Amino acid sequence: MSSTTTPTPAPSSIPRKVIGLAVAGAVGGFLFGFDSSVVNGAVDALQGQFKLSDALTGFAVAVALLGCALGAYLAGKIADAKGRIPTMKLGGMLFLVSALGTGLAFSVWDLIFWRIVGGLGIGLASVIAPAYISEISPRKHRGRLASLQQLAITIGIFAALLSNALFATSAGGAAQELWLGLPAWRWMFLAGAVPAVVYFGIALVLPESPRFLVLQGKDEEAARVFKTIAPDEDTERSIREIKNAVKEDSLAARKGSLRGNRFGLMPVVWIGIILSMLQQFVGINVIFYYSTTLWQAVGFQEKDSLTISVVTSVVNILVTLVAIALVDRIGRRPILLTGSIGMAVSLGTMALAFSAANGSGTDISLPGAWGPVALVAANVFVISFGVSWGPLVWVLLGEIFPSRIRARALGLAAAAQWIANFLITLTFPVMAAASLPLTYGMYALFAAASFFFVMFKIPETNGMSLEQAETLFVKKPKAAAQP
Repeated sequence: MSSTTTPTPAPSSIPRKVIGLAVAGAVGGFLFGFDSSVVNGAVDALQGQFKLSDALTGFAVAVALLGCALGAYLAGKIADAKGRIPTMKLGGMLFLVSALGTGLAFSVWDLIFWRIVGGLGIGLASVIAPAYISEISPRKHRGRLASLQQLAITIGIFAALLSNALFATSAGGAAQELWLGLPAWRWMFLAGAVPAVVYFGIALVLPESPRFLVLQGKDEEAARVFKTIAPDEDTERSIREIKNAVKEDSLAARKGSLRGNRFGLMPVVWIGIILSMLQQFVGINVIFYYSTTLWQAVGFQEKDSLTISVVTSVVNILVTLVAIALVDRIGRRPILLTGSIGMAVSLGTMALAFSAANGSGTDISLPGAWGPVALVAANVFVISFGVSWGPLVWVLLGEIFPSRIRARALGLAAAAQWIANFLITLTFPVMAAASLPLTYGMYALFAAASFFFVMFKIPETNGMSLEQAETLFVKKPKAAAQP
């Protein structure tokens, strides 16, 4: 093999049909971001409406994340058994009933139930969107198109923050009556029914993943889809690669099994799980879930804190666009490694800034220039994450797993991600009250660990077909020697 590496050419124009399919698949990401963030504007009103303790309020907010983990785990099994499109339809229905149920909840336990239902929908969407997009994307454009998942999530977060602000402002407060005798906080949840209906309608017209069709023995249908999404590629070769990959995999393990000799799972599955957990253990959701409270604690007024949170969500969208522009030009590894460095340095700076704080727990203030330093560092962290680990983890999860286990393995990795999200969300208030410098210092250590994990465990997959990419992570059994 020659040691000379041919540079990956700049991506040519993407077929409009493929862009349309990828955008449609990414609508699940929008619902993912919207549904996971919409509760933030309603927390205080919910607490007053149902007379909740702080502990029960926190549980009502965080419980959706457990539903997300369960939904992500089940998504793989449903997608492998019934297909990617039926899984999208199920997710759309769960989003719809959750939006209506939470908006019309009559008690906290009723609310918690519908939050769990919504979590199931988010979990399904978090798995099926990257799986579907990666499977319908031409190899030259897969990174850019798979990054649409994260872009849709960030837009969903922004849309939830914006709609919450509009409803609360129109009513004079989240707890105040708006329309039809319902308070504004109920309309915040009910608004989620609109994108849920759109998502379900889109799923009715999308074609099934060609790779799933090949796995089901429907080669002719798969060929028709391939010709639509990748007219410049050899359709017969693409189908042959999928079949060969599945055949080789079947020599090593039972079809659909994730089991292996590395603590009960295949090594590639552990790589996906660790990628997912590192993405959350750097503490990104602390910025989005607790930023308003945090900035008030260090001296910013409530109005300024809300403005900072909205600006941060806009910055997150913009840097995701940068990632989409770069991922297929310079590759996955350089972006991830650079992002890890940026996150580690900015989180370390935040830890240093809060070590100079006056006061204790959340009742603190930052003297002198430390307040602006902490604010800048937090936004550098968001930029570093948004341009790298935010979108690219979803890209890698969509392309590193073998076809026969892709949906199940992605489901397990996404479930691990939601559990990690739950742990960070649940522990931050306690850890912050004990020591903010140690809290951000811990996140900085995880960011540093992410650098070394990518350096030693993640090869470059840019420009490869899914079947070629999986060979970098999965050792194929050696064929019998030919006479």
